[in-house]
Amino acid sequence: MKFNKVIVWSVTVALGGFLFGLDTAVISGCERTIQQLWGLSDALTGQMVAMALYGTIAGAIFGGIPADLIGRRNTLFGIAIVYLISAIGSALSPEIYSLMFFRLLGGLSIGASSVVAPMYITEIAPAEKRGQLTALFQFNIVFGILLAYLSNWIIGTEGISNWRWMLGVVAVPSLLFVVAVLFIPESPRWLVLKQGRSDAAFAILEQINPQTAKTSLESIMQGYSDQDSKQVSYKELFSANYRFSTLLAFLFAFFNQVSGINAVIYYAPRIFEDAGMATSSALLSSVGIGLVNLVFTMFGLALIDRIGRRTLMYIGSIGYIISLTLIAWIFQSDSTLGSYLLPGLIFAFIAAHAIGQGAVIWVFISEIFPNRIRSWGNSWGSSTHWVFAALIAGNFPWFAQRFGQSSCFSFFALMMVFQLLFVWKMMPETKGVPLEEIGGARQTGDKTSYDSKVD
Repeated sequence: MKFNKVIVWSVTVALGGFLFGLDTAVISGCERTIQQLWGLSDALTGQMVAMALYGTIAGAIFGGIPADLIGRRNTLFGIAIVYLISAIGSALSPEIYSLMFFRLLGGLSIGASSVVAPMYITEIAPAEKRGQLTALFQFNIVFGILLAYLSNWIIGTEGISNWRWMLGVVAVPSLLFVVAVLFIPESPRWLVLKQGRSDAAFAILEQINPQTAKTSLESIMQGYSDQDSKQVSYKELFSANYRFSTLLAFLFAFFNQVSGINAVIYYAPRIFEDAGMATSSALLSSVGIGLVNLVFTMFGLALIDRIGRRTLMYIGSIGYIISLTLIAWIFQSDSTLGSYLLPGLIFAFIAAHAIGQGAVIWVFISEIFPNRIRSWGNSWGSSTHWVFAALIAGNFPWFAQRFGQSSCFSFFALMMVFQLLFVWKMMPETKGVPLEEIGGARQTGDKTSYDSKVD
């Protein structure tokens, strides 16, 4: 097996995740500076931060369309170009509405990349390595978040224009992504499904593994009917055939966001300052968030194809409940001790997310839909994720000011109790199952039919 090539292609595509994380977290270091510079209200500041998230909704909903029409590779190239334009435009924005427009543009790329990049990796990866390779997208997200926090801390908030440098650093990896995408092949499954180009698909499969290229192509072609080459409509996603997969994707994405993860990622310095920490210490503690996120994502990456998706979700759910409950208690008690305990509990919360939801979400959503409907299924799961991300990140400052941090974190803890029940009662295991088998087994709505494929 020429596994090194698959790794290189996966890492290249996962650069979309790196830009996703970098662009997502970089605003946390300058949102208060921008608020003070332009005299923004808390509500408008929240909308400025959430503007990228509104873009991600549209990007996630419609990202599957070009992926089906012009291919995964060409769509990724377009995403990279828009990332670059957004980064340069954000850094040079003369006033708030220009900044909001370019953040919206960047959000379109984030949303589309969260659909197309995991889908591409899922379609080129061998079944036994699919979890690890697809999770590279999440690894790069958290690596981007870490570098964003580190960059923000290095640049600091002293200079009046430092916020422009914070936003502008995204342009460098964006340009690298533009160039790198030119050197990856198209998805062999897309070539068969949408183009009928089995010879071209076979040539790519030979690059992946010459010994299994023929059987892999036969498996792909056996999994398709004549109907598969026809255009699929979004409404087909909600037909009886795909109802259970659609429900799983919705609930998984919903619980991802009502954990409060994006409230912490976007507003980490604000949360630390509200607990009594100095601004410089708050920025440094944010770097700690990025580091913990990266380390525990690596643990998740190493374990996802060994112990499975559900086990990681059990670990993450329990960690969420404990850490969020204690964070809520700290804000409720309003003691000086809280400023010392809070960073450790936030780190524990981030660790629970990284090893559970963070490691699993993009893998799981990419797996549970059959080939015919995967682009629309990924769009559905990703758009659900981003709708709730926008609602929470856009309104967190207002809710925190109106009801207090304790109430917000108590709500997040309660939602994670419901996530634990979801994992226990509904979530199937998909570890090691070939995509074509998943596509055939997932439509019954019987969780045991999923798990029997693994046994």
